[in-house]
Amino acid sequence: MEKMESLPSTELVSVTIDGPICYMTLNRADKYNAMNVQMITELCELFEWTALRSVGNTGELTDESGSPYLRVIVLSGSGKHFCAGADINMMRDAGANTPEENRRDSERLDRLFNGLWSHPCFTIGSITGVALGGGAGLIACLDHVIASENVKIALSEGKLGILPAVIGPYVYRRLGSACFRRLAMQASRIDAEEALRTGFIEQVVESKEAMDEAVDKLVSEVMTTGPCAVTLAKELTLDFDRWVGTDEELREYTLDFTSRMRGSKEGQEGLSSFLEKRDANWKS
Repeated sequence: MEKMESLPSTELVSVTIDGPICYMTLNRADKYNAMNVQMITELCELFEWTALRSVGNTGELTDESGSPYLRVIVLSGSGKHFCAGADINMMRDAGANTPEENRRDSERLDRLFNGLWSHPCFTIGSITGVALGGGAGLIACLDHVIASENVKIALSEGKLGILPAVIGPYVYRRLGSACFRRLAMQASRIDAEEALRTGFIEQVVESKEAMDEAVDKLVSEVMTTGPCAVTLAKELTLDFDRWVGTDEELREYTLDFTSRMRGSKEGQEGLSSFLEKRDANWKS
């Protein structure tokens, strides 16, 4: 891994790296972690930095010095709330911006959400309090979301006469057509029970201690899975999402994909370790 000095400098997102695990925390608790241009830019840079230094990208567990490449990202918010969406000043400015300026702002958001959605690491959300607008978009882009009982999630843009278009593809993929449409039209907050039922989140916990325990347990489980397999599972899913060929061509594609995985260095290690009744080299 490159020297840690190359980690992007941030003020509104705190970062802790513990071996192959990176913890990112939105750090504007006094503003309910609302996202302004600076926070969005910092998150974009962090997602890109960690993606480049992931096992899924490098194909290696460690660098030449033996330092581990990244395998898991844990995203949370400081204070009582995960993210109240866009900062009010940024929203106010948008009303006075030119179409070209608003387009650039939208491109920045697209870079943010796609960077998280397509991240080669396994991404976990540790979510408390509200997740509104862009905060709900971040949740939709995560691989596994653990939320507190008091969580409130909303595609709240409709209350302002706009729509969740930039986050739309990611929320749509997570929730499905009918649920996305309903929540975009209602623009109202849903609680933990409905979020769990609709698939916005995967798990609900009762306390901070239970949250930490659930995150640690999930991280431990993910660490037993081949890290390149995690990354390629996202590639496989994306290919299924946008498949336009015939069923026969899809079957051929899956045969080729399976052959590629079995012949890879990680695939060979996984099969060998199973036959030899030992742990694979990625199990720390």
